[in-house]
Amino acid sequence: MKVVIITGLSGAGRSRTAEWFEDLGYYCVDNIPPMLIMYFIDMAEKLSNSIDKLAFVADVRSSNFFEDMENVIEQLRASEKVELSVVFLEANSHDIVKRYNEVRRKHPLTGGVASVAVIDEEREKLKSVRTKADYIVDTTNLKTSELHKELERTMFDGDGKKHFAINISSFGFKYGVPTEADVMFDVRFLSNPYYVASLKKLTGNNKKVVDYIFKDEMASSFVESIHSLVQNLMPGYIEEGKHHLNIAFGCTGGHHRSVAIANAVAKAFMADGIRVKVSHRDLDLQGKGK
Repeated sequence: MKVVIITGLSGAGRSRTAEWFEDLGYYCVDNIPPMLIMYFIDMAEKLSNSIDKLAFVADVRSSNFFEDMENVIEQLRASEKVELSVVFLEANSHDIVKRYNEVRRKHPLTGGVASVAVIDEEREKLKSVRTKADYIVDTTNLKTSELHKELERTMFDGDGKKHFAINISSFGFKYGVPTEADVMFDVRFLSNPYYVASLKKLTGNNKKVVDYIFKDEMASSFVESIHSLVQNLMPGYIEEGKHHLNIAFGCTGGHHRSVAIANAVAKAFMADGIRVKVSHRDLDLQGKGK
């Protein structure tokens, strides 16, 4: 099991870092007392749909509980079932004060206004934990997208493509468009199997339907075009700190054309080694008269 502990100075970007790991498929737990990390890992292993990637944010917010952090790190490193990485976030004290002033939040160490003195005190408390870190990331003057790029460079040598994920879905326009889609394509220009009696009750997951749709050369050409387009756009998304893309394909009912095309596009990206998740939103509505 891959386990990441995200720690470091308050206001240095721990939450943004956790979001980045979440985009990479990690199950993230924020503000956990270190002593509970081992219990959570054991619990995750016992789940039927076991979690294989966990990220924990642990810091001075847990007050006296945080004193166990060094021992917990050593326990995890000694465990044969855990592949541990410790990421320590820090930044210039003046930069952190500026961030706190912008969001008007209290500093967790004192419950009062953030100051250079308070941040320096926290830095001193974290000194021994910092020595245990595998990766130390200085977020001074970094925007969120720049932080993501720095994490990519630090942890994965900048190879963001390996960690990019594409969520591909099909839908029917008659049931409304999916609001979560980043990019949407209308495939109603393809021949519709719905009007073929032997295919009407089948879906785009059926080989007969797929063969019928791809008998039209436009279907293959369309899939190749989408594949090429997204491949060209992917470096730009990664450069801006985006690690997943939601692509939706729609036809009239979301049962035939959109399903077959979504599956074909997904197969093309899987062949590239890209993480792909496929879902067919309206497939179960077929024949229900909705």
